[in-house]
Amino acid sequence: MSIIPIPIKEDVEPDDDLAELILASIKRQKQKLFNYDILVITHKIVSKAEGRLVNLGDVKPSRYARAVARKHHKDPRMMELILREAREIVRIERGIIITETKQGFVCANSGVDHSNIKANFVSLLPSNPDRSARKIRNIIKKKTRKEIAVIITDTFGRPFREGQVNVAIGIAGLKPIIDYRGMEDVFGKELKVTEIAIADEIAGAAELVMGKLDRVPVAIVRGYKYGNKQGSVKELIRKCGNDLFR
Repeated sequence: MSIIPIPIKEDVEPDDDLAELILASIKRQKQKLFNYDILVITHKIVSKAEGRLVNLGDVKPSRYARAVARKHHKDPRMMELILREAREIVRIERGIIITETKQGFVCANSGVDHSNIKANFVSLLPSNPDRSARKIRNIIKKKTRKEIAVIITDTFGRPFREGQVNVAIGIAGLKPIIDYRGMEDVFGKELKVTEIAIADEIAGAAELVMGKLDRVPVAIVRGYKYGNKQGSVKELIRKCGNDLFR
């Protein structure tokens, strides 16, 4: 398996044709797409192209947002956006705000983020990352006539472990999980619980060449055999009834 970084030199703006921008950047790198390549795309450029940027100067915090921000030493404008993007506040402790977003992700700050954005602006997660992935995939398939998959990613923290990892927040063209339940291991024992989150593992591998500082928001993952099946990132979201930590 190989992972090919694809830098994008242009600043992505609202309403940019992101698929065309990605294809132009692949060509600039003297690369091309092959059947069953996987395009891994950081959500930040998707959010930019979809206009999911907010000028903090335009945000009017509610009374509740101001109260919570004051108690936890946060910018009340950021707190307002975090609350707007949240379906539920899971926990606020030691200045860390964990929410369940409207998309169903449990993460810090509802995914509201300052990084790699011009001053005084923040980015929000794409409203429907699966739909965003499908749109990009459909356009690129039509233009290249190649069978590809798309994974849109973000970096999430993890309970009980330091550091962040890249995870899938939107997918198109592949199933996010390989289910080994019912199969036999090398000693002939039946596997009972093993499900591998391949979309997250591919996202994490791609992060090794993408990084946060090098303007490499796209990577091509080549050589992984995933099959052409439709899936949704919702398959990766643990149902509340199975969540031991809420």
